[in-house]
Formats: sequence, structure tokens, C-alpha cells
Amino acid sequence: MNDTLETVVIAELDAAGFDLVELRRGGSKNRPLIEVRIDRRDGQGVSVDDCATVSRTLEARLDTSGLVPERYELQVSSPGDRPLRSSAEWRRFVGRWVSVLAPEHGGRFEGKVIEVEGETGDAAVVTLEIDGKPRRLPLAAVKEARLAFRI
Repeated sequence: MNDTLETVVIAELDAAGFDLVELRRGGSKNRPLIEVRIDRRDGQGVSVDDCATVSRTLEARLDTSGLVPERYELQVSSPGDRPLRSSAEWRRFVGRWVSVLAPEHGGRFEGKVIEVEGETGDAAVVTLEIDGKPRRLPLAAVKEARLAFRI
């Protein structure tokens, strides 16, 4: 992914009060596709109006940036089943349920995030509540994690 493009997208989202969850580039050489997944900082769900507002803001910036060809497609959406990648994202969702894939620690399971210790890499450890019991898991052992929705 072009680091400059990501920097521009993050700056525009930051100014609008949103966080970048994921930035993907696809499509064809003649018609590139830029997919932007956003999240609100206030914890509320991302609305269609939010996506439209961010789309207009990003298009205005990208159209004048020279970072993308004239004919590109921009898709802005909510994160859906949001992936968790950094310890900061894990901390943000303390108290929420997550679906985790950690092959060396039991495979795929769901748990409630209780706390996160350490900053990054091998030092970061999350404590999950699984079946009413706390379980510590090094974030380095997590291959995939997404928010899980429970009713």
C-alpha cells in the first residue's frame, strides 16, 4: 500500500473525527479501487451519512493529490466485524466480546476482553473472560481477532 496515500487518508479522517480501520487498494490499473473502512471515535456505530461525509471529504482531497489516477473508485464503509490488530485497539474494546484465532492456544474461541497489559509485540498480553474464567493470551500468538457481536 502506498504509504503516502495512507498518510493522506489518515489525516483527512482524523480531521473529520474518524479512525482508519483498514485501507485496501484493488481494482485494475485503469480503474483502481480504494476501499476505506472507518470507525467513529465516540463508540457509536458508523452510519450511511458518516460514510457519505467521509467519502466526499476524501474525494475532494484525492482528486487534487495526484496520488490516484483520474478514474478511480472510492468505497467508504463501516468496519463490520472489525479486526483488532494493535494493543491500542484491544484496549479500546475492553468489555467487548471478540472472536480470536490463536492456534497455539486452543484454536478459535470467543471471549470478553478484560484488560490489556504491555504496549506492543511479545510484551503485550490480553486477559479474556472465557466461560466465566480469566485467561491470559500473548497478543503475539493471536493470528486473527475480530469484534464479536452478542445479544
